[in-house]
Amino acid sequence: MAVLAAGQAGAVCPDDKAPAPGTSAPAPGAGDPGASAPGTTADPAVAAVPSNSDLYVVRIDPDPAAPGGTTVLHAFVGNLGPDRTASPFTVVITLPEGVTAEPPFFPENCYEFQNGHRVRCTFPAGLPKFRSATALIPLRISPDVPLGELAGGYVAVRGDDDRNEANNRQPFTIQIVESTGPRPLV
Repeated sequence: MAVLAAGQAGAVCPDDKAPAPGTSAPAPGAGDPGASAPGTTADPAVAAVPSNSDLYVVRIDPDPAAPGGTTVLHAFVGNLGPDRTASPFTVVITLPEGVTAEPPFFPENCYEFQNGHRVRCTFPAGLPKFRSATALIPLRISPDVPLGELAGGYVAVRGDDDRNEANNRQPFTIQIVESTGPRPLV
């Protein structure tokens, strides 16, 4: 599984040909004169043909956090195939009340919108069957959020190649817990 993590290149790696650390994946067809990316032609005026892909979101709840603390959301998306994606896809994270996104984000093209209530990230074409991509979004919990389960957030994926939208959205919850740090002396 090719999971993108902080510090790695923000490219989707074809099959098992992951780039060397500190480098990025070559563009499809790179190094092969006259080769085109799958689903494209040498003429850039011709649009890419969508693939037969099935993007899906895997639910991964962030680690528990204290009021005023931080945690990281792993927005995990996979491709059930049978084809490699021929088009870029977008991951949108909707945050629950009392939570804000706190840059830096991974990949670097992620950005906040709707007054910081959502974060949007894009991934390039080329996600192979049974491979994944992950956006890492640091979250700040408001100091006035009560202890317990904080619901209302979700991760969604959209792509021109996706043939099954039934598995494109998953909720996430954050367990708000007491601080586990040192307690002040009284």
